[in-house]
Amino acid sequence: MTTARSLELQRLAQRIADALPPAAEEVVLTGSVSRGAADEVSDIEMLIVTAEPLDLETCFGHAAQIGLESLDTWGAQGSPASRVFGYLEGVPIELIWWPREFAEAAVAGLLAGEESSSADAIANGVPLRTAGLLARWQEQLADYPEEVAAARIESAALTWGGYAPEGMFTIARPGERLSCVERLLDDALRVLKIVYAVNRVWEPTTKRLASRVDELPVKPDRLADRIEEALTESDPSARPAGHDRTAARNGPACASGANVDRARTWLAEAAELLR
Repeated sequence: MTTARSLELQRLAQRIADALPPAAEEVVLTGSVSRGAADEVSDIEMLIVTAEPLDLETCFGHAAQIGLESLDTWGAQGSPASRVFGYLEGVPIELIWWPREFAEAAVAGLLAGEESSSADAIANGVPLRTAGLLARWQEQLADYPEEVAAARIESAALTWGGYAPEGMFTIARPGERLSCVERLLDDALRVLKIVYAVNRVWEPTTKRLASRVDELPVKPDRLADRIEEALTESDPSARPAGHDRTAARNGPACASGANVDRARTWLAEAAELLR
């Protein structure tokens, strides 16, 4: 169900899109607003595609002309992408500007197996102004290649094995909270990568995890809850076993490869030791 806040922010986003110069041939609403899940702390995220590259100064100028205030930028600089942040009517606005050639290459890279945070944004984006590009990209991304899924699962299984399973004891003991949480976080992200790949879903951010994984047909029981419990457990020796058993039972068992086959055995041994 689309939230009332999503509808409110969608209207504001459309006003921004309508005020952009003609150079913006494709304007895509992304993030929680595009999915109808926005709340009172949500911002507006938009991808703007232009025929030719625009430098950051030009993008700042366009943002100022449509009324954005307190302009700033974030992330790595020097790439074809320009990122502009600002406020409009008190709402945080993130505008990412891509030249069309860069956008086309990004979609092609996803289909070739490159990992990118833009996949979910494009796959679930909503057009606010379009030349037909978004519809074509979404049609391409609707077919999640089997070889891409297999490669991502194999990559995710890389760290599960190659050393003694007893090594898990070194981070499960008292006084190793940072190492324990670091490992738990990395394992959780790897399990999620596997789960999304198994379900042929382009990997989203970890925000609103429970609702995102709830709709997946193939997943470990209580996946989001168990990750939350593992990362917030006060006793660092109490939770890694349950977390690793999740990976052992539901992760690499769905595929095959050098890393996956090794992980299947290693995780089962590590889970038994930590039980």
